Amino acid sequence: MSIENLEGHADFDIVWPWESGEPQRTGTTAVLRVKNEAPSLPFVLPPLLRACDEVLLVDNGSTDGTLEVARETAERSGHAASFRTNVYPFDVARAGAEHLGQHERSVHSLAYFYNWCFAQVRTAYSWKWDGDMVLTTEGEVSLAALGWQVGHQDVIVRVPRHGLYLESDRRGYLDLGLRNAEEWGFPMTPDFVFTKAFEWEMRTTPERVRSIGLPQGLVVELKYLDGDEFAHWTDPASFATSQRNRRKRREWEVFHALRDGTVPPGVVAIDAPSGQHIVDHVTHEWLPRAPRPLVVGEAAIAAG
Repeated sequence: MSIENLEGHADFDIVWPWESGEPQRTGTTAVLRVKNEAPSLPFVLPPLLRACDEVLLVDNGSTDGTLEVARETAERSGHAASFRTNVYPFDVARAGAEHLGQHERSVHSLAYFYNWCFAQVRTAYSWKWDGDMVLTTEGEVSLAALGWQVGHQDVIVRVPRHGLYLESDRRGYLDLGLRNAEEWGFPMTPDFVFTKAFEWEMRTTPERVRSIGLPQGLVVELKYLDGDEFAHWTDPASFATSQRNRRKRREWEVFHALRDGTVPPGVVAIDAPSGQHIVDHVTHEWLPRAPRPLVVGEAAIAAG
């Protein structure tokens, strides 16, 4: 089932762990596919390294020192031994029309890129993790506890997350008006590989596989109000017309409302105490103390 890419880059053919002859270890690996995530990684990596048996970070052409920051952060956390990095040197199509126009076996395809990254995993279970997703205190404990439970089980784990829009080191806006629990945990077997979907990649899933949904309040997704949060999309205008993009439409609306000085319904403004970063405040103090359920009634929308 190994996959050769169309461009003939043999060093980047996909060889799955179950084909390589190396036995899979029990445990979990979080796989981060990143580009220019240096500001987020000091918040993302420490709790993730503590919660997982291994973290694999694949850099795709960063120009902001992402790899250096990642390695320094892992070293400072005391978990450098369970941290691996790799580099994927090809331009990858942006979500949307660019992705749709790429052949699935091209090194420029999102699906091919994801499969290549996950083919480097050597544990029995994997987490599809983003370079801006930060575990809360409760989230770290929950993910660590799941590590020994999922084992070699054919079970998918859905992880809810809340967008945390950062205005400064002290002020942020947490979106509690969005229900979003994507599938992020998958077994490492031939039944769970990435394939091409319309706007993005999708992991294949056999019928009747058990699916577990984690509770709200375990993960925040960092979004910088002074940055370009939608650079990885071909045409953000498509958010307004596609039912598959309801989540991105919500993010687009919240992002631009906050940039214009308006706090939308379902979004909470939070200020960190003096001397504490807003990300640390939200993940270590604010969210762990928040009452459940976290999603705001009428403001809540379902993720696409």
